[in-house]
Amino acid sequence: MCVKWQESAFPLTFISLSELHIQIAHTYLPLSMSAEDYKNLPVTVEKPIPVVYDLGNLAAFDSNILDKNDLDSSNAKREEKIKSLTRDNVQLLINQLLSLPMKSTTESAGGTSGQSSVMTLLQLPNATTELPREKPLPKVKAMTKWQKFAAKKGIKPKERAGKMVYDEASGEWVPKWGYKGANKKLDDQWLVEVDDKEKGTDNELIDPITLNTAERKRMVKKNEKRHKRCLNNAL
Repeated sequence: MCVKWQESAFPLTFISLSELHIQIAHTYLPLSMSAEDYKNLPVTVEKPIPVVYDLGNLAAFDSNILDKNDLDSSNAKREEKIKSLTRDNVQLLINQLLSLPMKSTTESAGGTSGQSSVMTLLQLPNATTELPREKPLPKVKAMTKWQKFAAKKGIKPKERAGKMVYDEASGEWVPKWGYKGANKKLDDQWLVEVDDKEKGTDNELIDPITLNTAERKRMVKKNEKRHKRCLNNAL
């Protein structure tokens, strides 16, 4: 039998004693027992086989043999037996928790009154039981057409030189592309020399800055088409 309290996506470090008391009172009170009788139950519980604890997960593992007649669905006191057994194991777990280091902290109640209350916390140890993942493992991304080709030919990826480049004119490091990128430094020039390959063509009389901007836009569209083609090939 396993007794465990709180489900959490993150490891617990501290737990409030008041929160612990509320959970016990509402969950493990036997059906035919009043709250006053419940308080008078003994805090010491004897077990033939010692219970194993994982205080980091607020869990207790009871390997003692259960009487099948107590758990039979025809037994009218079945729920009472289960509640009683659970109460004993919870009491053992509480006894272990109360032996842990404690610390007190002041919690503000909020509002305009400015009142605050003192809260006692238990410092939990590291968990010893490995719990399963909450979500499935992420799926492996399909290889693109280039990645398949590179793997087949044994081509290794090139090392990236970085996104910044030194601009000798300004004496500063600027990005290679994008806002204020080095590929746009032609836009700030008041005098631009005509490229030799443009001489004698229809582009000779067109503003070089306009040609440079159009070339950048053409490369962006080309890269977008190539990216979409690679994604379609990966599906």
